[in-house]
Amino acid sequence: MKKTTLLIAGLLALGSTSMHADEGMWTLYNLPNAVYEQMVAEGFKLPADMLYSSPNAISNYAINFSGFCSGVVVSPDGLVFTNHHCGFSAINAHSTVEHDYMLNGFYAKNYAEELPNENMFVSFMKNQKDVTARVNKLINGKTKEQADSLIDVLTNQMTDSVKNIDKSLHVNIDAFYEGNKYYATTYQDFPDVRLVFTVPKSMGKFGGETDNWMWPRQTCDFSVFRIYADPKTNGPAAYSKDNVPYHPEHWAPVSLEGYKDKDFAMTVGYPGSTSRYLSSYGIKQRRDIENTTRIQARDIKLAIMKKYMDMNEKTRIQYEDKYVTAANYWKNSMGMNKCIDSTGLIRQKAEYEARIQKWLDAKKVKDPSVDVNFPELSKLYTNSNEPSLAANYWNESFWKVTEMFKRALDLTRGAIEPQGPKDNPKKQYMQFKDNSDEWNLALDKEMTAAMLKNYAEHVPAKYLPDVYSTIKKSFGNDYKKYTEWLYAKSKLMEKDHKFYNDDKTLKDPGVQLGLQLIVAYQGILKDLTGKSDSIDNEEKKLCEAKVQMEMDMPHYSDANFTMRLSYGQVGGYMIGNFDSNYYTTAESIVEKMKRGDKLEDYKAEPIMMDLMSAKDFGRYTDKTTGKMQLCFLTNNDITGGNSGSPMFDGKGRLIGLAFDGNWDSLASDIYFDRKLARCIGVDIRFVLYLMDKWGHSDRLLKEINPQ
Repeated sequence: MKKTTLLIAGLLALGSTSMHADEGMWTLYNLPNAVYEQMVAEGFKLPADMLYSSPNAISNYAINFSGFCSGVVVSPDGLVFTNHHCGFSAINAHSTVEHDYMLNGFYAKNYAEELPNENMFVSFMKNQKDVTARVNKLINGKTKEQADSLIDVLTNQMTDSVKNIDKSLHVNIDAFYEGNKYYATTYQDFPDVRLVFTVPKSMGKFGGETDNWMWPRQTCDFSVFRIYADPKTNGPAAYSKDNVPYHPEHWAPVSLEGYKDKDFAMTVGYPGSTSRYLSSYGIKQRRDIENTTRIQARDIKLAIMKKYMDMNEKTRIQYEDKYVTAANYWKNSMGMNKCIDSTGLIRQKAEYEARIQKWLDAKKVKDPSVDVNFPELSKLYTNSNEPSLAANYWNESFWKVTEMFKRALDLTRGAIEPQGPKDNPKKQYMQFKDNSDEWNLALDKEMTAAMLKNYAEHVPAKYLPDVYSTIKKSFGNDYKKYTEWLYAKSKLMEKDHKFYNDDKTLKDPGVQLGLQLIVAYQGILKDLTGKSDSIDNEEKKLCEAKVQMEMDMPHYSDANFTMRLSYGQVGGYMIGNFDSNYYTTAESIVEKMKRGDKLEDYKAEPIMMDLMSAKDFGRYTDKTTGKMQLCFLTNNDITGGNSGSPMFDGKGRLIGLAFDGNWDSLASDIYFDRKLARCIGVDIRFVLYLMDKWGHSDRLLKEINPQ
């Protein structure tokens, strides 16, 4: 029997009595045949080249959405579906107190009303290939800094080469399998992307933080954008009023047929980052330092933002995007730590590492690429704990946390482009743009004082910037008094102030603060960098040891925001006496809406209550259950970055958009729990229903033409 057949038989045996989960975030260009055969065994109906290599392959219309999410093209005129929370920043940026699209939703009734978005893009993957041999030839024997520089040079060379064919293309080289492999990916970016449709946040964010990372869910988490192109070439172009809708050669067919329990389901998107090969020591550090730091610091930050956001609508609009972003991984970190402990994950990893050590000891010929030194790895993590704690608290406390910190750091690290005569440095100056409509002064002050105090209370004294001596000597460790003085004396927050490269600028207390924060961070990095490089080298060997020890099994690389496929089945899960079911219904959202007076996250406009209470949902009704189905579960393997990923059935038809995972599997970035890990998707019929009955967006529905 062939190895691939053995693998499939083994996988099928795992699920012979119940639904089984198929772990893996697979690159499409080199998808193992064993994985494709397993997909077919579970109900995938398309030939393998429909995933990647054919002109109408799914990889041609699953997109990278603006560098942090995923999406899918769904029409011949470049319409894109992604999540509401992926479009959140754009929706928020267009919102004002007078025209609050976040609160009220938005629908462009024609092309002219579609709203452009600064710094937004969609990216299509055109090609991917293995360049490991070429990269290793360049970097063998080099330091990490030298290797990174050489990879950048190669990336530029490959980009220049593809630009000779098409100027709109560029190449990224990414490390896979902890740096044991390198793949080069060719992309085409479209920088003119416009907002077309969004439901009110009462639906696009229904359940808020109460339901975030939870099941059951009823969130209609979608937004609609359109790609615009050069009218002459149908290719990428910077924003221009003369640009026209992009016309792709192929797009995703949108299905009204739905799904049943145990039906095949597949997700294609751009998962951001996982650490499935991480050692037990690394998991412990993630739990005790990275996650714990994030939880503790964001408890404070979220409370301050919420206090001021509740005071007036302008502040809510200013900070809503920051609040939601911070809250998302605050809650994720709590869930991950809970799962690490409840599953005994550190113990499990340690036991697996003992198996690897036994395998290494049995090898007759030592191989430096797999000869991981576990005692040394343990020691390295222990010695890196203090600087790692300081680095995490520094980032949580100072990096883009307040406008004062942002300006102080941007000015002192040279992130502001000098203005004035280029031939006379003495007359050149740096000046901040007036962004006073984007932040609240009272909130900024309170946050600055709170973060300075919190940092001092949690990091070793040797990592405190010099400013803390000033706060102690001159202000009696009163952080509020220091902050009031700082904002009064520094020119950083003043409108139109010009900062010249002179002693006056250097004496500014805000500039001094920025310099001292950077010096402190450099000290942290000095203590951390050497240890991190050594840790990375041992973790790299650990990954390769796992792959070689299990060479009869296909292995996927950790996520790194390159296109990946995951597959499995529609279905729920059991935990204790809780039976999740695999979908939610209109009745369930109505019941939650009735609690809206007591729980803000369940508030919705009366029209939404009416729409979800309909007696007949027409063509959006599921033919099997007779219900209007809202969200559903699959065991597809996803993580952050997969938000907005298209979810396909076995015929390659769009049935939903991935938007979340469940609370009981929040350790999935480091461990895939086959029993509990679930991907939560919004049913595409729920999306279309609101586009139809709330938005009356007939032109878009006709363009999409769901079947």
